[in-house]
Amino acid sequence: MELFRNIRQMVFDKTGTLTTGKFSVAAFKALDGDDEGFKRLVFSLEKFSNHPIARSIAEAWRVKDAVRLLQVEEVKGEGMRAQDKEGHRYRIGSARILANAPTEEHHLYVTKNDELIGWVDISDEVRPEAKAVIDYCKSQGITTILLSGDTLQKCQPLADALGIEVVYAGKTPAEKLQMIDELVAKAPTVMVGDGINDAPALAKATISVSLSEASQLAIQSAGVVLTNNGLKHLPKAMQLGKLTYGTVKSNLFWAFAYNVVAIPVAALGYLHPTVGALIMGGSDVVLALNSLYLGVRKLK
Repeated sequence: MELFRNIRQMVFDKTGTLTTGKFSVAAFKALDGDDEGFKRLVFSLEKFSNHPIARSIAEAWRVKDAVRLLQVEEVKGEGMRAQDKEGHRYRIGSARILANAPTEEHHLYVTKNDELIGWVDISDEVRPEAKAVIDYCKSQGITTILLSGDTLQKCQPLADALGIEVVYAGKTPAEKLQMIDELVAKAPTVMVGDGINDAPALAKATISVSLSEASQLAIQSAGVVLTNNGLKHLPKAMQLGKLTYGTVKSNLFWAFAYNVVAIPVAALGYLHPTVGALIMGGSDVVLALNSLYLGVRKLK
């Protein structure tokens, strides 16, 4: 908490941090025209994933007659891959899974034997408190940064709407980790993240912040966990951090002040031992009350 006083950079993940993480399927297309078969395949792949987007799709497209897949694997920062009993290889993920750059920009692509067979677009709402949090950070002279695995075409409009100053898009978990390393080397940096892919980067930041609804791995990697629609409490956490440091300094001042005054007086014989004991006890009370004052301080 004390480290908040030195923070100069605030890094935000996009999905589930600046957005609500409550996803819905906005549009999709099966290139062979078999929409139901496409939905079954996507559900069969995504039901094995822990990613919030995957869970949302699996919930929306839940079916009983799922495609039987073998060797299902989740690749962090990329997506899901598997194969069926005939040996056909399937993948779902970002444009990174495609051999050739797509002519249209979509959230997820589905391939069969490395050939594109369809795509899915996802909608997600921006957290209503996100703009106020970004504005507060900027008012404190803190550089705001968006660090995401999403493409620049999806990140830049969000950054523009919220007033975020710097955007690093299309980053894999390994690249996020490297980016946080570089940012921390320049200045004290907070990383605010939500999700499995953020855990390594969170652990490297000067202060790591996660939300209570984040993945368990992200929560375990975070130094500060914000509860109850947590993002709106980030300014409060920052203020409390600064006030905590101020309380530590004032407690040290009063502790030394009592001793600097009372010890020489007692050494010269002008202070009765009983009075000295009362003064020392009184100093403890003052420090306790000063610390408890944090609980009633009004925050902006």
